[in-house]
Amino acid sequence: MQPFAPTSDGFEVVAVASSAGGINGLVTLLGGLDAELPVPILVVQHLDPRHRTVIAEVLGRRTTLAVQLAEDHEQARSGTVYIAPPDRHLLVGPGGTLTLTDSELVHFVRPSADLLFESVAGAYGPRAIACVLTGTGRDGAMGVDAVKSRGGTVIVQDPATAEFRGMPDAAVGTGTVDFVLPLEEIAAVIRGLVETKRQ
Repeated sequence: MQPFAPTSDGFEVVAVASSAGGINGLVTLLGGLDAELPVPILVVQHLDPRHRTVIAEVLGRRTTLAVQLAEDHEQARSGTVYIAPPDRHLLVGPGGTLTLTDSELVHFVRPSADLLFESVAGAYGPRAIACVLTGTGRDGAMGVDAVKSRGGTVIVQDPATAEFRGMPDAAVGTGTVDFVLPLEEIAAVIRGLVETKRQ
């Protein structure tokens, strides 16, 4: 696998947020992507911090992408999925360097999709894609605004197709969403965006 090499044009990262019902959502989304994907995928899925998580193993069996829990100061690589560990915020800096923090809860959750999306917006600007899947609560809505304000692209699962529509509804309610799609169509749109812009 090649280290992730930023380019001046095209998308460079996909950030995904999910909560309740999210494992099924992520299985569908990641199953529609493959190891040739030219960008890394950063994922915040709300997990119970009281239990050891096997999310990376579960998702890794359903996609050809490499899937792992993110590690502090790691360099994000294309074709790899980095999942925020339980009870740690996941942030990304310029050049794709990942940071984990245990700073305060945001909207009662850690990891926070808002913090991930805001860091993605700051590091990548118009070269970022943010995607909100099923979940309860409002996490991700402020972050979606941040990504859009920096020229990024926002995709939200159609709330009508989500197991839990709180997070998709909140994201759509910002008025800053580019695509509202059934879960099964999101992977194809992401592929089209990251591959088309690199032609």
